[in-house]
Amino acid sequence: MAQRTATPRQAARFDSLEQEVFLNLWRTYDRLRIQEDELFQRFELTPQQYNVLRLLRASHPESVPTLVLSRRLVSRAPDITRMLDKLEERGLIIRDRPQENRRMVRIGVSDEGVRLLDQIADPLAECHTKQLGHMKATELRQLISLLQAAREPHEEVDGHWGSESH
Repeated sequence: MAQRTATPRQAARFDSLEQEVFLNLWRTYDRLRIQEDELFQRFELTPQQYNVLRLLRASHPESVPTLVLSRRLVSRAPDITRMLDKLEERGLIIRDRPQENRRMVRIGVSDEGVRLLDQIADPLAECHTKQLGHMKATELRQLISLLQAAREPHEEVDGHWGSESH
C-alpha cells in the first residue's frame, strides 16, 4: 500500500497519516480506559474479567466452551485459564466438564456473577455516558463503522467481532 503524504502539521509529529490515526486510537483508548479501570477496581475486577462475565451472561443459562469464550473476548487473553480460576475462586463462574467429552470445559456465570453484573450495570452505564455521552448517536454509529472497517482485515474469518456484531 502506498504511503500517504504527511501534512506540514503531521510532518513534525507523525511519520504518516496511518501512524497519526493509530496513535490517536491508542491515546483515546488510554483516556477512556482510565475511567473504566477505576470503576472495575471498586468491584475488584479487571476489564477482561468483566468482559468474561458479560459474555457468559449473554449465554445464560447456557454455558460456553472455553475456546468459544476466548474467541469472543474484546482483547486476547493469553492466560484465560488463570483468569477463569480467579473468577471461580470468587464464585462468579461455574466450570463443567461434560460426560461425553471430558477434555472440554464449559463455563457459565453463577448467580453470584449475575448479581455482581447487576450491581455494576448502572455505574457502568454512567461511565460510558461520561466517556462518550458528549457525542451524538449518529457520530457514535459512524465511529463504530469506521472502527469496524479499520479492524476488519485483521479479524479472524469466523470471529465474533465482525461488522454484524453491534
